[in-house]
Order: sequence, then structure tokens, then C-alpha cells
Amino acid sequence: MWPESSEQAKPLRTGLTTGSCATACSLAAARCLFSTADRANELLESVSITLPTKRSQAPKEVSLSVSVEVLSEHSAKASTIKDAGDDPDVTHGATIFVEVTLTQTPGIHFKAAKGVGTVTREGLALAVGEPAINPVPRQMITNHLTKLAQFHDYQGGFEVAVGVENGEVIAQKTMNPKLGILGGLSILGTTGIVRPFSCSAWIASIHQGIDVAIANGVDHIAATTGNSSEQAIKAQYDLSEMSLIEMGDFAGAVLKYLKQLNQTQAEKLTQVTICGGFGKISKLANGHMDLNSRVSSIDFQHIADVAKSAGADGTLQQQILEANTTIQALNLCTAANVPLADAMCRLAYQKARSYVPEHIKLDVWAIDRKGKFVGAFLNDVGDENGEGDA
Repeated sequence: MWPESSEQAKPLRTGLTTGSCATACSLAAARCLFSTADRANELLESVSITLPTKRSQAPKEVSLSVSVEVLSEHSAKASTIKDAGDDPDVTHGATIFVEVTLTQTPGIHFKAAKGVGTVTREGLALAVGEPAINPVPRQMITNHLTKLAQFHDYQGGFEVAVGVENGEVIAQKTMNPKLGILGGLSILGTTGIVRPFSCSAWIASIHQGIDVAIANGVDHIAATTGNSSEQAIKAQYDLSEMSLIEMGDFAGAVLKYLKQLNQTQAEKLTQVTICGGFGKISKLANGHMDLNSRVSSIDFQHIADVAKSAGADGTLQQQILEANTTIQALNLCTAANVPLADAMCRLAYQKARSYVPEHIKLDVWAIDRKGKFVGAFLNDVGDENGEGDA
């Protein structure tokens, strides 16, 4: 459980990715193997690594605390505790470990140790059967071990087995099972740094989910804000698990990624559906791409304006402005036979349409807190004015 936060404002701490942790452990274990005999069992307290970040104000080198255990003349194991800073990362506090073995064959061979998953579906950056150690962490590890080998004039290779203690359990809190990454977590990171509330791992999973769906022949994907909307839209369209993209609050991560799909990927999609709670859909309709309350707030003036466009009179508009929740505003409109949710879905469609390739049908649905549909805008391809069936 996260400690209770202070009431005093203070800068949020950055953290380090699992890729940085794995790099530090790889380097520490390999250094131990190249140590002189009288230092072979020395436990390193820390190791410095170079980060791949290109940000001018970001640190280029960081030090991580590590512990090292010599397993044999040619093998050592190092571990460190993942510190995600102030980001709500599921791997915060997890123990990342790496077993490095010297091999006669040159090059670096990656393996999944206990707690790291294996890729089982097409569409990811890694081939089926590969350990879920993403490209940037692989390159980070390769760069550091190659430099170390050159320093010691070592002509052989390295077997690098990366693991996470209790990773199989932690992975159930991620999208890995849905992505076809089985057996544990992924080793992630593109800059080496975790920025508070960037939720980069979640956004990466959204992108991977879209890639996996398309690569496996899915032509209709549904992006949802939570479990209730996911179950509702799954039943509505009889969709497979692979079709469902758990976007949470990151509508922008879905829409912007759809806009930049390559032509081959885009041509394989025929329909995109967005489904979320009425409050979340109202934020999208208001132009927000991040639907989290820390970034975007419910705008009751906007809701009242949309209600007016749907037929609400002045009294009802004032009641909406005085409402405590979006559901209260919705109930007021329902009682007055004003189709607020349909109008909001239509407006959300208009905001999202510019991101979705024009040949793809786009639908928007809204649910209430019980997971029941309260509004929709169903649009056919080519309906440029947004005059689809509500």
C-alpha cells in the first residue's frame, strides 16, 4: 500500500524502469565474474549505468544499489529493488534479478528467468517465443556488456537471464496476459526513467494491444475506460478478448496511435468502438484526451450546453449546473426526455473522428455506473457530418 501523501506540495520523484534495473544487474554480475580471484566474492554496493534518454535535463548516468552472488566460476547473479519514484507503478518495490553466464559463443543471448514472461502472439516488437525483454532494455544491456568485454579483452559471449521475484503474480495486474505475454512481467523502458504519473507502461500496453489485435486478424477493436464498459461492449458486439483495448483514462493514447498506423495496419481495421462511463465520455466530448480527474474536470457548463442542443429548457439547464454528479445531470435529462447521452456520444464521436482513419467505422457508447448503456452514436463510414444512428 502506498504511504499517505503529505498535504504540503513538493516535487514528485522520478524513478527507474525495469530495463534500467536489469541493465545495472547485468553489469554488476558480469563485473564480478571479471574480478580478480581475491575479489570474486566481493558484494558490490552500487553500480552506475548510462541511460538512453535524450532529454537535455535528464540524468545521463545513475547509480543503483545492487547485491551480487557468485554462482560458479562462469556465472553470477545480481539483484536490485525497483524504485518507481512517485509513479503508481505495479512493479514499484519488486526485486529485479539477472543471472549472467559467460559463454564460449560470442554475442549476448537473452533468456526469461522466473517472473519474466514469454511472447506467445504475433504483433509485438519481439518474435513469438522470445523473452519479454523489450528492445531498448536489450540494447542497454548489450551496450554495457560489450563495453565491459572490450575493456577486459574478452572474446566470448554472455547468457543473460532476467527475472522478477513474484513476477507471475504481479503480471496479473497488467495487460500482459491479454497481450499474450505469459509467465510474468515485461522488462520495459525507452528512456530508462519513470516519470511520475506518465503511466508509460500502460500507454505502451495500449499500443501493443492494438498491434497484437491487428497482427492476429482482428478487424474490430473496442477501447474501454474500465471493466464495466469492457463487459458491456464485449457482449454488445460479441467480441473476443483480443479485440478489447483497456484504455482507462488514456483516450489520447488510443486515438493518436490509430492516426499514425501504417497503411498496412490501417487497412486491416474496419471498425473502432469507444465505450466508457457517461462522465468520461463527456470529457472526451469536451476535447480532453486524458480523462483522469487530475488532468481534466467535469464541466457542468459544457454538459448544460450539450443538453440545450438536445432540447433542454432553461430550467433544466440550471438544474444541470447545480448537479453534484454527471449521473445526476443525466437522470434529470432522462426524466425530461432529453437525449443527453446520445448527444454527448455524438459530440465525442466528432472529437475522435479526426484521429481515426476515414475508411474505419467509428462508434461511441456511454454507460451508467451499473454498466447499462445510456447513450450511443453509431456511425457508418463516409458519414462526414456525423449523422449516424443514435
